Amino acid sequence: MVDITHKVNTLRVATAQAIVAVSKQETIDAIRNHKVPKGNVFEISRAAGLLGVKKTPDLLPDCHPLPIEYADIQYDINGLEIQILCTIKTIYKTGVEVEAMHGASVVALNVYDMLKPIDKGIEIQNIKLLSKTGGKSDQKKEYPHIKAAVVVCSDSISAGKKEDKAGKAIIENLNQWKVPIHDYSVIPDEVEEIQNKVKAHAAAGISLIIFTGGTGLSPRDCTPEALSSLIDQPIPGIEEAIRSFGQNRTAYAMLSRSVAGLMGDSLILALPGSTRGATESMQAIFPAALHVFDIIKGGTH
Repeated sequence: MVDITHKVNTLRVATAQAIVAVSKQETIDAIRNHKVPKGNVFEISRAAGLLGVKKTPDLLPDCHPLPIEYADIQYDINGLEIQILCTIKTIYKTGVEVEAMHGASVVALNVYDMLKPIDKGIEIQNIKLLSKTGGKSDQKKEYPHIKAAVVVCSDSISAGKKEDKAGKAIIENLNQWKVPIHDYSVIPDEVEEIQNKVKAHAAAGISLIIFTGGTGLSPRDCTPEALSSLIDQPIPGIEEAIRSFGQNRTAYAMLSRSVAGLMGDSLILALPGSTRGATESMQAIFPAALHVFDIIKGGTH
């Protein structure tokens, strides 16, 4: 199965349809008047569809088992066509499109099975996904109006003793959202240099300033202290999201002192200096964190 451990839980909703076309009005009348020999067509088929939804990962090998937190099946009769709508909801890391389509398919097949003794001309048609929401695909995919700077805080990297990987991982993540990188630099773990970088970038109109490194508890880790006096509005929710996401993946994430806040109209982020920590932090908060720039311009949640 595809690796989804890097994804975050969000509300996922999908609606799929299937059409069952009968060949005569008498079949529709039998359904409405409960005259079908095998029983109540819609209620029995609804039960079959719910079972189908739950069994999806058992039958389709690449589907992840996931919690089905809502399932609804509706019918609409239009002439000789019965439209079946299957809506599924979950709060999870991956969507429920296949579950919705499988549910609609099983409902349609059960309707077919119950009606075939009285109608030999039934057809199942137009099984398709009608809508889906949830996940990062719902969010804007390009942010070319946001200028970004990435600053690596590390004594060893600035001295040429190590190669930067975390900063480059952050840039790679920003690239997928089409955020232009206007500066990439490496500096030592010095409060004054960190503060000078923030002030210079903010003065240059850089709206997203991301630091990586110096958020731990070693004697030289000073990025949070350097930034705290410059941040006008802390955003604790971003910090909590980073640590919560990381804690589910490593027991040491709780020791990170990641920082998020606004300095004027610039979003300041201080992320862990390890490649894994920086990558997971970006996965945890992007692109949702970029909504900050809509809010500060008067937008709403």
